[in-house]
Amino acid sequence: MTQLPFRKRWPALVIILLVTLGSGALVGFLTRDSMSVYSQIVKPSFAPPSWLFPVAWGLIYAAMSVSLWFIIRTDVPSRGIIVLYAVQLLVNLIWPFIFFTMQAFGLAFWWLILLLALVIWLMILAFRVTPAAGWLLVPYAAWCSFATALSFAVARLN
Repeated sequence: MTQLPFRKRWPALVIILLVTLGSGALVGFLTRDSMSVYSQIVKPSFAPPSWLFPVAWGLIYAAMSVSLWFIIRTDVPSRGIIVLYAVQLLVNLIWPFIFFTMQAFGLAFWWLILLLALVIWLMILAFRVTPAAGWLLVPYAAWCSFATALSFAVARLN
């Protein structure tokens, strides 16, 4: 019996989940002292409660991880997609520092525009490899679109 390559087995998914969710948790931990900014700023009427953000991001990070795993399980060369995934994750993880720690709301809005462009690019590439991977990124793109609108409103109000 031949063994599947590592990228086609469950341990690859576990590693992707650990890196993605672990990175998000680390950023949450590092920015925990500045999260009170959200309760102190003027927010638009459509701003969700603060407890929703970690729940949404946890689900989105899990879906992102499964999407990447679906991609690397195919026989399609995926090095470029893996690099794009890493870049967009890094851009994603820098945003809380810009918004919460630096309180640079205008820059945070433009940073989200960059993130949204990267997520849409990643989603398009994922759909080309396997539709399931692309669909798993749709909530991420939708949430980033919402976050961009929210960030724009916060920048205007503050």
